[in-house]
Amino acid sequence: MSINKVEIEAKVQKALDQLRPFLEADGGDMELVEIKDDATVVVRLLGACSDCSMSMMTLKAGLEEQIKKMAPEVKEVIAINLPELV
Repeated sequence: MSINKVEIEAKVQKALDQLRPFLEADGGDMELVEIKDDATVVVRLLGACSDCSMSMMTLKAGLEEQIKKMAPEVKEVIAINLPELV
């Protein structure tokens, strides 16, 4: 399956822009790192988000949900600076 990374990136950036005020209110932020060939979106958590105990929930229930609403072709969203769930 071939994906349009430019199109997905625009949708991801729009989702980040919509969520950014909520993240910044708590002293955090997120940035897009890459979109992989399998439509996985990779982000980096910044500020308070990088070590908050709720970061995984913010990532999965907040950012991933919003991105998938705007870009249903996205498989998942992962953060390069969060430990993987076991």
